[in-house]
Amino acid sequence: MGGLLPSHGVRTAGWVGRHVSAMTQIKIKTMFAALQTHPWAFPVLEILHVIGIALLLGNLVLFELRVWGLGAALPVTDLARLALSLAVLGFSLCAVTGLLMFASQALELLSNRAFIVKMGLLTCAGMNAAWFHARGSLNRLDGTARGLTLVSIVLWLATIACGRFIAYL
Repeated sequence: MGGLLPSHGVRTAGWVGRHVSAMTQIKIKTMFAALQTHPWAFPVLEILHVIGIALLLGNLVLFELRVWGLGAALPVTDLARLALSLAVLGFSLCAVTGLLMFASQALELLSNRAFIVKMGLLTCAGMNAAWFHARGSLNRLDGTARGLTLVSIVLWLATIACGRFIAYL
């Protein structure tokens, strides 16, 4: 459980609060104080994060539907080049904004179960994508490729759900 550090007023967060010195916690808090105090900083980060999610998920769903056989008139490699490039752009936007949001409240997030699960799901989604491409699924479009795309969409939807739960847990 968290508590206040004596004489500093810095809120600790479970394991992190017990293992990170008070001075380090204060330095982390002040480094990103502008993100916490400027009235537009966090809302703008959240808006950009949502735009990144839309780019990522929208293009993944489009590509994954093609893997499942919809839009068979579209060449899979051309669609993959466009859709996956935009998905990577969306992921990059999410990574940058997510890291900035994390940095502004790292101690609190490291003790949040939804955040920890979200990070685990992101790791699984990355490994799933690596497996999809490493096995040459773009050239196969077989049952395994379809299974991997199904796992992909489930992982990304669960990641988004955990992201929403962060504020409530």
